[in-house]
Amino acid sequence: MSLMNLDAGEYDDEPEELWAMFDILNIACGGHAGDAASMERVVRWCVASGCTIGAHPSYPDRAGFGRKTMAIAPAALAASLTEQCAALAAIARRHDRTVAYVKPHGALYHDAAADPELARTVVNAAADALGDRVIFIGPPYGVLRTAAAARGMRFAVEGFADRRMRPDGRLVPRTEPGALLTDPAAAAAQATALADHVDVICCHADTPGALAIAGAVHGALHG
Repeated sequence: MSLMNLDAGEYDDEPEELWAMFDILNIACGGHAGDAASMERVVRWCVASGCTIGAHPSYPDRAGFGRKTMAIAPAALAASLTEQCAALAAIARRHDRTVAYVKPHGALYHDAAADPELARTVVNAAADALGDRVIFIGPPYGVLRTAAAARGMRFAVEGFADRRMRPDGRLVPRTEPGALLTDPAAAAAQATALADHVDVICCHADTPGALAIAGAVHGALHG
C-alpha cells in the first residue's frame, strides 16, 4: 500500500483538515518557504496526530518558490540544504521526534534526478543533517536512487495524484495545459493506478480543490 505525502508548511492558510489526510508531511524548512514558526506549527501537529515528519529542502530561492534551476556552487548548496534540514531536525528533537523522510522541492527535485553530481550533493547534505537512516523520497527515473543507495539510504519511489505524469514517471510541466489534475475522481483514479508501482503518492496544498482531492485519494487508497 502506498503512503500519502503532502508538501506542507509552504502556505500560511494550510488547513489542518488537509494535513489529516496524509501519512507523511514533508515540511518546508526555509529554502523556498517556511520558517521556524511554520516548522514548529507543523511538527506540533504531527506529534499530536501521529503523522510522520519529513523534510522538504530546496534551492535557497524564496523569491521564486524554488521552481527554477539556480546557479549555485555545490558547496554553497550543500551548506544551505544541511542548514535547512538541521533546522527542522532541531525542532523535531525538542518534541522527541525524528525526521524520517526527506524530499527535495521543485526544481531541485528534477535537477538532481538528472545530474549525478548534484544528486550526490543533495543526498549527502540531507544525510549529514538527518543521518543515514532517513528515507529519501524521489522519482522513479534518474540518478537520485543511485546516489541514495551509495550513501546506504533507503529510497521511496514517488508518484503524484494531482499532477499529470508521462509514462516514464516524469511530470508534465506546470506550463503545459492540463498539467494539474483538479478533478478529485481523476486524481483518485490516478493514485489507484500508481499504488502498486510506487511507495508514496503526493498531493499539493496549492492545487485548486486540494482538500477534496486529498479526501478522494485517501478514500481510494485507505478506504
